[in-house]
Amino acid sequence: MPVIVIGADTVIGRAAVDALLPGAAELRAFVSDPAVIDALKARGVKVAVGDVSDGSHVGGAATRAFCAVLVGEAAGDDRERSFAANPEAVVAAWADGLHDAGVHRVIWVDGGEVTEAEALLAGSAAELAVVDAAGRTPEDVAAEIARLESQREL
Repeated sequence: MPVIVIGADTVIGRAAVDALLPGAAELRAFVSDPAVIDALKARGVKVAVGDVSDGSHVGGAATRAFCAVLVGEAAGDDRERSFAANPEAVVAAWADGLHDAGVHRVIWVDGGEVTEAEALLAGSAAELAVVDAAGRTPEDVAAEIARLESQREL
């Protein structure tokens, strides 16, 4: 089933792509950095580039995806955002876009950037899981993401 990683151009996002690629029938990446597009495409990843704060961009890229991995860092790092004033507004836009896209499962990767993330994401998908990235290596976080994604139910 299709999986999309929002924030695949972050350290954890790249690790998630590495962990998910072997088992995903279709892996998609949403990035803001055009410099990473060719490397992802060369690995067979379908890539969408856009403004992470635009819920319609994120939702469009996630259409018919079963699972969306949301890397919290991408909501609050130093990248340009034209449609949201703060990380909470970015996550709210993601929630709207994913709900409209019909995504079934959301895996939120919490790095402490968004204090209200779980409340904002509630109702965006039938299943919601949270992976705490604090104090963990990107590879450990990515392994947990891959484990959760492979489960029949959360």
